[in-house]
Amino acid sequence: MSDILIVDDERDIRGLIGDILEDEGFSTRLAGNSSEAMAEINAEAPALLILDIWLKDSKMDGIDILKAVKRDNPDVPVVIISGHGNIEIAVAAIKQGAYDFIEKPFNIDQLLVVIRRAMETSRLRRENQKLKRREADVAEMVGDSPAFRALVGQLDKVTKSNGRVMLTGPAGSGKEVAARYIHAHSNRAGAPFVTVNCAGVAPETMEEVLFGRETPDRGVEPGLLEQAHGGVIYFDEVADMPTGTQSKILRVLVDQQFTRVGGADKVRVDLRVISSTNRDLQAEIDAGRFRQELFHRLNVVPIAVPSLADRREDIPTLARHFIEVCNKTQGLPLRELGEDAVALMQTMIWPGNVRQLKNLIERVLILGDSGGEIEARELPQDNTAPETGEDRVVLSGTLATLPLREAREAFEREYLLTQINRFGGNISRTASFVGMERSALHRKLKSLGVVTGQKSGARVARVDDEMHETS
Repeated sequence: MSDILIVDDERDIRGLIGDILEDEGFSTRLAGNSSEAMAEINAEAPALLILDIWLKDSKMDGIDILKAVKRDNPDVPVVIISGHGNIEIAVAAIKQGAYDFIEKPFNIDQLLVVIRRAMETSRLRRENQKLKRREADVAEMVGDSPAFRALVGQLDKVTKSNGRVMLTGPAGSGKEVAARYIHAHSNRAGAPFVTVNCAGVAPETMEEVLFGRETPDRGVEPGLLEQAHGGVIYFDEVADMPTGTQSKILRVLVDQQFTRVGGADKVRVDLRVISSTNRDLQAEIDAGRFRQELFHRLNVVPIAVPSLADRREDIPTLARHFIEVCNKTQGLPLRELGEDAVALMQTMIWPGNVRQLKNLIERVLILGDSGGEIEARELPQDNTAPETGEDRVVLSGTLATLPLREAREAFEREYLLTQINRFGGNISRTASFVGMERSALHRKLKSLGVVTGQKSGARVARVDDEMHETS
């Protein structure tokens, strides 16, 4: 069933407890002194520890071992036993994190009741922690564009390893979603995923937030690194980490251990590190704001997360996904997307990327009609202008200054660039939408100096400057 470590300097006592527990279906390990006990714990943490306070010929007593276990394996329940028990020892043991205290000679039935309760409490605590982690709403990876498929392909390659990953991409592009995808598909999926918002923590408190602290009045307060033990620590926008903290994080990556603020004991952690940034870290290194050694430690596997502009084909799929999410989580209307709304969203500029699209959908569902399709008129018009006739097109300042032929050519170029990128570089779909034969569209693109090429795994259109100058 479960593995229980029994630590007692009296051979008969530990043997008796071991025999009784094995008769009850538990598996046991035995240790007669602190060295044997710590060796067993370091080899593999037990499901429960039965610990004698007084250990003859040992470097550590029971309280010392209890402190070490609660520091490195806080989920392991500890039941203290002693033949010299008194209320002061019991209080000290409970204060240090022991589940219960039993005085020798003990009643076997009483011991079994305490052990079963301790293990059940530990199980419920672990399940509660898992539920809390699920409440963080692990975001779903949504899309089908070439750029999206290329991203998922890269993420799948790193899920089963323990290598450190650096996610780069503009703000709002979904870097944390990608980090959670790695965690959810890794062998650490059942362990914590802890986010460090490097831009949101004041520099003067960053070390306490990361490493925790120890004070006489409040005892041990674990930090985020300790909370992430066994799982993933995610440094969101790592370029904003204070330079003083960077050197200490570098040491944690090397040693896999650290000291809490105000403490003296080393805390060992088993972590996988994922980082993200929307900045050019090499430029930050050159400016002296980011440590080059830390960059090389974190940037073992670099993965670029594409902007929404590089995956415009996914906009309808993402929008429908956000409509469903808002319906399930907030009870907002479950509306369909009109074709005109889809066309407009695929041609809009998205500086806030996927996050901006999600916010837009939520706003439309809150402020719009309760039923019917979402129409283009409900979407924000960023290029606002004075009221004109319904069939009028307002010229931009640049177009209005050009002769008719040049203005027409500039309009056609930008219009076709937008449509091609909207359809992920698919010329056939673009030709169908704009109402041209495919061959005619090819000729038009050539005359306008528009070419297509690969970017972030997707096919996108751009203006070839040389062709444009000669056309």
